[in-house]
Amino acid sequence: MYQKIGIKMTPSYSLNFRPHKRSKKKIKYIIIHYTGMKTESAAIKRLQDSKSEVSAHYYIKKNGDILNLVPDLYEAWHAGVSNWKNDKSLNKYSIGIELTNLGHQYGYENFSQKQIFSLKKLLNYLVKKYKISKKSILGHSDISPNRKKDPGEKFPWKMLAKNKLGWWHNLKLKNIKKFRKIELTSKTEKNRFFMNLRKIGYNDIKGLKYSISKKYLVKAFQRRFRQSLIDGTVDKECYLISENLVSN
Repeated sequence: MYQKIGIKMTPSYSLNFRPHKRSKKKIKYIIIHYTGMKTESAAIKRLQDSKSEVSAHYYIKKNGDILNLVPDLYEAWHAGVSNWKNDKSLNKYSIGIELTNLGHQYGYENFSQKQIFSLKKLLNYLVKKYKISKKSILGHSDISPNRKKDPGEKFPWKMLAKNKLGWWHNLKLKNIKKFRKIELTSKTEKNRFFMNLRKIGYNDIKGLKYSISKKYLVKAFQRRFRQSLIDGTVDKECYLISENLVSN
């Protein structure tokens, strides 16, 4: 099947998934991760080790090779404690894709061109098969902002959005960068920004002080939509981006 659509796929199954099949209609998100481990072999081994209780449906190696670890209609264990819009525990509703990358802990690096080429093919296939909205292709940090940073600020969300495989604002950088680090002085604008985050899909983080929760949410938003500066502070540029996203 995969060969017919130009994807080379190697079955390399993991036992880390829920044994009950889900319906095709239940799949409505794709979650992108990085491995955050020192070596590719160690990452694959962990995803296949039953003791780790971690897995994903697909793994994209640095050379672009794709491993199929868990069949789509089974819940892989990749999202953990997570939520987006009105959905919780996103393993139930998503397909997880892992990409080899050292991650922030070991020397975060650019994703290889071969990885992104393979990812685009895989996303195109999954989006069509499961009728997934471009706004429902998410990063792990979007759904678990206090726990995760992946796939991180070097992940090419803007490029994927140009290929209708992701969500991005349509503002020109030269027009909004001048508002960077300009503090929001209006309480109304600050409240509206966080209201926009909820409309986009981000949720307040339970169990944390509201001020700490907000900081994590802002960083997750910036890591996704304003990748060149992640400081956890809401400025005018972030506000304008949020306004643009909820209006298109």
